[in-house]
Amino acid sequence: MTFPDLAWTQFASQLKGSGFALFQRELTKFNRLRLEPTLPYPEWRDAVQRESHVRQAEGEFAEAVRAEIAPLIANIPDGVGDFIAWFEELRETGPGQGDVLFPWLATQASREQMKWFIEQEVAGEAGFDDLLAFTQVKMPQQAKLEMARNYWDEMGRGNSKGMHGPMLERLAEHVDVHPTPETVIQDALALGNMMVALAHNRRFAFHSIGALGVIEMTAPTRAGFVDRGLRRLRISAKKRHYFALHAVLDVKHSETWNREVLRSLVAEDPRRACAIGEGAMLRLWHGARCFERYREKFNFAGPESRAA
Repeated sequence: MTFPDLAWTQFASQLKGSGFALFQRELTKFNRLRLEPTLPYPEWRDAVQRESHVRQAEGEFAEAVRAEIAPLIANIPDGVGDFIAWFEELRETGPGQGDVLFPWLATQASREQMKWFIEQEVAGEAGFDDLLAFTQVKMPQQAKLEMARNYWDEMGRGNSKGMHGPMLERLAEHVDVHPTPETVIQDALALGNMMVALAHNRRFAFHSIGALGVIEMTAPTRAGFVDRGLRRLRISAKKRHYFALHAVLDVKHSETWNREVLRSLVAEDPRRACAIGEGAMLRLWHGARCFERYREKFNFAGPESRAA
């Protein structure tokens, strides 16, 4: 890693421009190394020192986005029923919801445009299963059990062919996309980096709960549109199974997540509502920025999405 230590903090709080792009590329590279299983090595002291610089910069990045979205989370209720109603309303009114990009992908995108879109989505996906594994550590029993059931589904219920992550990888391989930090737009990299930051830092554990939960809740409609587009482009059912599956399965996942995870956590400690809600908004805000960049890439002039 040759990125200067000073540059980590210099660019961490930038949310646009060349400094933002550079920081997100380097953080993506670092995250891939940070999470990779290794064996002991002599240079571990240098690695720990470097990680301390990066984790501080990662925190500055998270705080910059938190400040940016502060107006969107000013009125999160902390009563269980009111909070669940607020959270579920994000499906309709949250940032990026109803974006016209997705009907366009379903009905008009060319094969090359869809291929580029998948390349960005693979990079921003960040590995739901691993994010969930990090997040569930030391969580209360009821929430932890539901997260375990969700994780088991992500793992294909013990069948390697049903594992969700490799399912998406097979689609990427089929359409011949191999995303790298240099070929993926900075907003998609930032989305993945934010998800790692929330899951990997325990001070953001409840934020990660909200971010993962809102993915489950908002993904089905978008996944359905993408599946329709892939079917129109004659991608076989076997290869597009990831999107077809999530258009259906995540509806059930969302129902049980909201009931067993969110409701139980907020009932036990109402202060968690703000953290969970903020985490959901962080994920939606990054997603909305990605959708806007995608439309710019496609030179797709359509009405803005709701609340994007």
